[in-house]
Parts: sequence; C-alpha cells; structure tokens
Amino acid sequence: MFGEVGSQTSWVGYAVWMRVRVLYFGILKDVFGCAGSDVLLAEGASVADLLRAVRGPEDFWDSIAVAVNQEYAKAEDLLKEGDEVALLPPVSGGFG
Repeated sequence: MFGEVGSQTSWVGYAVWMRVRVLYFGILKDVFGCAGSDVLLAEGASVADLLRAVRGPEDFWDSIAVAVNQEYAKAEDLLKEGDEVALLPPVSGGFG
C-alpha cells in the first residue's frame, strides 16, 4: 500500500526507495557529526551508489572498507531494505 505506516519501502515520485542504516567509524564520526544515520536509496542500489550518496570532500574515500550486515562488501554488491552498512576508514598510527 502506498504511504502505509510501517511499510518497508516507500514511493517517492516514480521510484521505489529503500532505507539502509549507515554506521560511521573512526574519523567518519567527526566528518558526519554522528555515529550513524538512515539513508534513502533507490531500490536496487549498490554499495557504490551508497558511497556516492554520502561522499564528502575528503580524499580518503577510495580507501574506505565497507561491511554490509557485518560482512565485508564490494562496490558492486546490491543493498536491500534494512541493511546495516558500516563505513570503516583506514587506520593509521601505531608504535613509532
């Protein structure tokens, strides 16, 4: 049903949208100012589509690791309604 409360997908214009939960780790918490957010994407969107949707001006995006539902994912992997996506920036530091 269109506009049904609690429905898993929503109609916006002529596209069907899905919601995924994005968790930010490391410096990404500072970049986004939060530990996570819900992101609306067109149904059938890939990990690469999500990265394009949330990408900021920082230059580390090419080295971000992505996990979907706690398993590492590739850019071409498709997302589903309700997926939990963790964005993991590169780790630096250690002993000198």
